Amino acid sequence: MDNDQFRTKWQQRWMDGNVFVTDSVSNKPPYYVLDMFPYPSGNGLHVGHAVGYVGTDIVARKKRMEGFNVLHPMGWDAFGLPAEQYAIKTGVHPAEITKMNCEGFKRQLKLMGLSYDWNREIDTSNAKYYKWTQFLFLKLYERGLVYEKEENVWWCEVLQTVLANEEVINGRSERGDHHCIKRPLKQWVVKITEYAERLLAGLDQLDWPESVKKMQREWIGRTEGIDVDLLIQEDVTSPLTVFTSEAEMLYGSNAVFLCTEHPYVKKLCQGHDSDLSFRIAALQDPKVTADGLPLDIHARHPLTGTSLPIYVVNYLAFDGREQAIFSIPDTDLKAASLCQRFGLTHLSVLDETDAQVGLRNSARFSGLSRNEARERIEANLIGDHCAVRKIRYRMRDWLFSRQRYWGEPFPLYRDDNGNVIAASPSELPIELPVVENFRPGADGASPLQRAQEWVNCNDASGDPLYRVTDTMPGWAGSCWYFLRFMDPHNEAEPFSAQSMEYWKQVDLYVGGAAHATMHLLYARFWHKVLFDVGLVSFDEPFKTLYNQGLVTADAFKDGTGRIVAVDEAEYRAGKYWLKNSNHELQVFNTKMSKSLLNVVVPDDIIREYGVDTFRIYMMFMGPLGQNKKWDIKGIKGCERFLNRVLNLFAEGLESGTPRSESTASEQHPLEALWGKTLAKVDASFVTLNFNTAIAAFMEFMNQAEKHKGYFFERIGADFVKALFPFAPHIGSEIWERLGYHTIDSAPWPQARVRPVKATRIYIDGKYVDDLIEGTGEELVDVDLARSRVIKALEGHAVIKVIYVPNQIVNFLCAHED
Repeated sequence: MDNDQFRTKWQQRWMDGNVFVTDSVSNKPPYYVLDMFPYPSGNGLHVGHAVGYVGTDIVARKKRMEGFNVLHPMGWDAFGLPAEQYAIKTGVHPAEITKMNCEGFKRQLKLMGLSYDWNREIDTSNAKYYKWTQFLFLKLYERGLVYEKEENVWWCEVLQTVLANEEVINGRSERGDHHCIKRPLKQWVVKITEYAERLLAGLDQLDWPESVKKMQREWIGRTEGIDVDLLIQEDVTSPLTVFTSEAEMLYGSNAVFLCTEHPYVKKLCQGHDSDLSFRIAALQDPKVTADGLPLDIHARHPLTGTSLPIYVVNYLAFDGREQAIFSIPDTDLKAASLCQRFGLTHLSVLDETDAQVGLRNSARFSGLSRNEARERIEANLIGDHCAVRKIRYRMRDWLFSRQRYWGEPFPLYRDDNGNVIAASPSELPIELPVVENFRPGADGASPLQRAQEWVNCNDASGDPLYRVTDTMPGWAGSCWYFLRFMDPHNEAEPFSAQSMEYWKQVDLYVGGAAHATMHLLYARFWHKVLFDVGLVSFDEPFKTLYNQGLVTADAFKDGTGRIVAVDEAEYRAGKYWLKNSNHELQVFNTKMSKSLLNVVVPDDIIREYGVDTFRIYMMFMGPLGQNKKWDIKGIKGCERFLNRVLNLFAEGLESGTPRSESTASEQHPLEALWGKTLAKVDASFVTLNFNTAIAAFMEFMNQAEKHKGYFFERIGADFVKALFPFAPHIGSEIWERLGYHTIDSAPWPQARVRPVKATRIYIDGKYVDDLIEGTGEELVDVDLARSRVIKALEGHAVIKVIYVPNQIVNFLCAHED
């Protein structure tokens, strides 16, 4: 049977009936489920993207059945570099290619039967939207959180753009993996560091993966220590401040290292030593490994008074903690390696024993533990007015400007004296002008500088003003889009207080872990500012975060090393071969990539196997949060399962058997199995491991086919309701043929016979909680138990789980000696 025969019918029915249009005001409880904003690239969606989208759709559909008013919107993070690069190459305006890409994405998402409220669709590149991005930016500006400074920024020649520190990995662009260099440019910067403590503290309240919270903590990089003022012997008028969190190790310091961007290094380079500038520039080449140069100046050791040579080194970041450090080879392997290269000897101060690590060679502090020595040395230096207590952060302020065209214009002007003047809200939006050349200037200047008719304007008094020609980064629009979805057609304000108070936080936010230190951190910061100015009543935007796993796929090479497209390979006799040939192919599994010709698009799979088969298989491949390998062979089992479901109901309808759940027998074996099945399905919505729900449906179907009459008469309707979120087209069709209407709002089924309840949860043998709805299945119950005690397990590595069905789940954790 063609299980995709109902797709067109039901997708048209849903659209005509505005089934997924969300009421802005409702007596129902709200539930907000959101996918991370996609950037609409020209490549379209592949099945890896679809995993999260199908997962959130399943959640949204069940929540509607449970009586919630569900907000499940979709839109486009439409400003960005790829569209601008395409415009530079082809002359096609970024708005045109963006519009085309958005239409392509929307077509694919609709094809998958996703229950988005398209009436709330937003596009960050639409002036009606970025008017409010500019408005909210002005709130940051008014609070003194925006400033301008010359920065040594990453510049990518291939991409012709400035990149933020987060967008450059080991000297190469995150997008495209291109070589980047540092160059000085005047930039607009946002003081995200002022919110460092609140960004750290807020993490403790969030139901987020610990891995993401750890990445944010490490990126913020809070460290307590002291700022030590050092006297430079050759320049006594310019003391040097060096931060250390290891004051107890100072007796083991043999030098001071400065990063290449340190202000003192810049000061030396501005003198007459042009050779030094040249050598430092060479040192900054990302291809150069850890290295350094002597500056031929010395600092006075704060404890011993000896001379410490000062070096500029290339492995330090210009952040709050590392721009200047004491070289301590005992605890810094890179410092130890460089000191060996420089011929610097050092005194080892660590006295390691079996019981503890104490100090030696540290004058009167020898023999003390590191913690005790640290406290005493810090106190002495502070008492001698050589140091002050300091909390430093690795995170730097947010580089917010781009010298590009395709982004939000800054709502700022300069007057004839260079003073910055903010636009008034009544002037917004400040729209992008039409230009013909989208390429930045050779000096990195924005292409908007060529639009002189747009740049030159006047204030209300007729005095000349000049628009700021930088544009905002792509992150600006995605910092607050979840709020606009609450009230997308509001022309008077970015969102109303009423809508914000009703929807509040995003209940479930699903997307990739790659955004931990960019989008998620930026959005949290932006939201806290909006909280401070009174626009929102809660200071964290996303209540629960879930990271879906990657979908990998086999890629192929022939004997010459040529990449072979997936559709040119066929599986025969346990190996892969070039189609219609005897040439065996090399196979390797990797992330889906256009360059590796291993991208699988939903369109092809849906066309061949049907939309509900596609949805079922996307969830059946494995837990939503884990990486999964795409294997087309596995989809056939899902196709057979849905056809069995259709056939079973077709037989029941043809037989004319009456249906009555009220005459169900709790003693019938199918009732107990259905209770266990439904418990597994319910459990899958707690852990989002929907593969266990699909497996439970399949297992139940094996028994249902042995009791066809009882299944159809007593359980069939509940089975369809439970399957509906996963396979909504088939579910809707069967529901209608059973004589019912609107399965989308039908109440979620409740089993008449439930499995044994109350499994006790332990951590290292200590009772913690009860698992109320156990299923008797180890994989399901362990996942459920873990979700209940996730806070208690934070920071602990689980090395073993002891499971006794319907009795015990005991998590055994590793402990430090």
